[in-house]
Amino acid sequence: MNQPFLHDPVVRASSLPLPRCTTPDQVAEAPATCLGPTPPPPVRLLLVDDHQIMREGLRLTLGREPDLAVVGEAGDGQTALERTASLEPEVILLDIGLPDADGVELAQEIRQRWPQVRIVLLSAVVDPEHLDQAMEAGVAGYVLKVSATDELVRAIRAVHHGETFFSPEVAAVLANGYLRLRESRQTEQAPVLTERECQVLKRIADGRNTKEIAAEIDLSVKTVETHRTRIMHKLGLHSIAELTKYAIRHGYSSV
Repeated sequence: MNQPFLHDPVVRASSLPLPRCTTPDQVAEAPATCLGPTPPPPVRLLLVDDHQIMREGLRLTLGREPDLAVVGEAGDGQTALERTASLEPEVILLDIGLPDADGVELAQEIRQRWPQVRIVLLSAVVDPEHLDQAMEAGVAGYVLKVSATDELVRAIRAVHHGETFFSPEVAAVLANGYLRLRESRQTEQAPVLTERECQVLKRIADGRNTKEIAAEIDLSVKTVETHRTRIMHKLGLHSIAELTKYAIRHGYSSV
């Protein structure tokens, strides 16, 4: 008598789910013996802009990136706070000019209440005073609305990985006119950095992330991180944002 279909050993084996790869050898043989590593979940994004057409354009554009996910939108500051509390975004794209709130002040409040959230400010122009306030508030990125899509995507990925990101035009303001506005606060003598530390600091000012710096000066990522920690200790700085601001203000940027 014929055996039932489900008792066929070939069918049973082929219908079993493949295990996940856990070693390099298994990954090399995939998908024959196992599935590849589980990809990380996409970065959770909150869009805050009072123009609906701007939000729709951002949602459509960012929706094409498999590692990014727009989880919510807000058109004003109060809604942005409510959405941040309920949706737990990892990165917020925040318009600097909202109808009921100043973008920089809102960013500061968000950072105080949810310090794990990374914020990228979106602005039509570069205002040196706003830029100064934004960096003091702990903003991780500052991107112009006229920037190309890939620049915004790079900004999101950079700040999500603990880096900072500024549009080239923003970095230029920091390195030029903005410096002159702050000269009265820069009378102290700069600490002495080694040649290698200067190389690392210059690339931080130019917007490079840790992996890019390591590749450019032929060091390991761990060594670059060590140099960065030593630089911050020498300068008395406590965050990557403060370090980036110092590097740009003291002329390390080549932008």
